[in-house]
Amino acid sequence: MKPSDLSQPLTFWRRGQPVTLGNVPPDRTLLEVLREDLGCTAVKEGCGEGDCGACTVVLGEAVGGELRLKAVNSCIKLAHSVHGQAVLTAADITAPGGELHPVQEALVQCHGSQCGFCTPGFVMSLFAMYEGSGGTGVGREQAQADLSGNLCRCTGYRPILDAAQRMGDFPLPPGAGLDRSATLRGLASLPAQRGGAYLRPTTLPALLRARAEHPQAQVVAGTTDVGLWVTKQHKRFPQVLDVTGAAEIRQVETYPHHMAIGAAVSLSEAFAALVAERPEIKTFAERFAGLPVRNAGTLGGNVANGSPIGDSMPLLIALGASVVLMRWDAKRRQVAHRELRLEDLYTGYRQNVMKPDELLAWVKVPRPTAGERLRVYKISKRFDDDISAVCLALRLHLQDGVVAQASIGVGGVAATPVRARQTEAALLGQPWHGDTVMAAMATLRAEFQPISDMRASADYRRAVLGNLLQRFWLESQGQQGIHLEAL
Repeated sequence: MKPSDLSQPLTFWRRGQPVTLGNVPPDRTLLEVLREDLGCTAVKEGCGEGDCGACTVVLGEAVGGELRLKAVNSCIKLAHSVHGQAVLTAADITAPGGELHPVQEALVQCHGSQCGFCTPGFVMSLFAMYEGSGGTGVGREQAQADLSGNLCRCTGYRPILDAAQRMGDFPLPPGAGLDRSATLRGLASLPAQRGGAYLRPTTLPALLRARAEHPQAQVVAGTTDVGLWVTKQHKRFPQVLDVTGAAEIRQVETYPHHMAIGAAVSLSEAFAALVAERPEIKTFAERFAGLPVRNAGTLGGNVANGSPIGDSMPLLIALGASVVLMRWDAKRRQVAHRELRLEDLYTGYRQNVMKPDELLAWVKVPRPTAGERLRVYKISKRFDDDISAVCLALRLHLQDGVVAQASIGVGGVAATPVRARQTEAALLGQPWHGDTVMAAMATLRAEFQPISDMRASADYRRAVLGNLLQRFWLESQGQQGIHLEAL
């Protein structure tokens, strides 16, 4: 890498004008650029790992002629990933004369701030809700779900939730907030991202060629994990290859028998598509992580990363999902691909079968079939915005009271996300009643040898696995109120 490559410019839209910075390293975070390079102290650094939400900003991107907004954690967002987008902070939504935006006024009137450190992050998460609702307040249930990625250590959340409900009660001062039309025009005027230390090709073939030409580059999508390598492990990446610019893999395609989710589709969009066909996973989807993390992270990145406690994989394994791996065939000058079942992707802890020039391009998920019984359970110390100790996904088909099909995905019990094949075999062809379930519980507890760590002991994990299978059985018999969500 030549020193001149580090001068690759970064340009984004802020406060009604373009902001251009030179000599921004490819692994510099958006938070560092905002606070240290631009002096924007309205963005706070709390955890540095996307957990607390103090650093939340709102990004605006032109998609199909419209401005799409999303709240993200700037502490783990690589700065070059926002090239060509609009960036808004809590300092950018007040009126020129200092009058507060309705979101900010609602927090003042509802006494939603105490020490104030987390407040800018809450402001921006609320601002995204405000814009998404057309300038009105939102219901308490939606506010609780959308604010799960913002933590406060002072107020107890009640006044902040009150502010979310009341933010539509206050007038929008002239010049406050966001001028969508002007922002779209501004984004259209920004220069395209050029190659260098940070590569973000705009087509799939170009992305695959870049992968073949730069095998040493760190591949990123939403950087919700790689960002932690930067902030916590202090890793440096001289060159980065960002998959999220390739238009072909930024969409969800629906076919008669399966849904194809592009690797650059955000977790929020991917789960929305899955929940639309399987509403029973809605609570699980909202618990996957805080909304800013789901807005930034991608389903393809979560799968390719292969963490044994990544929550999407047990669900996808239970659904019978497969992955499409792609590479650039230089001899034939065309894209080559292969497909395999998701559980066959992994060979060990964060290791997989992908070749150095391959990328995960699509996740293919079978569509629901008649009689499908699906549940997915996440066990963690904290209900919201926490990592699983155990994740269990179960999908059964019954025929005349007999288990005709069984598919079970498990996380947190092995070096990789796994399929519980022995337990599936114990259920298959058996009558769906209590004795069958008790026998399958014993099989499930014995099938894996989990470790003890900071999240749970091995014995706890084994006990919970069996208990969750029993919960699935009880729910199938119509029992209610046996889980926290029902309270």
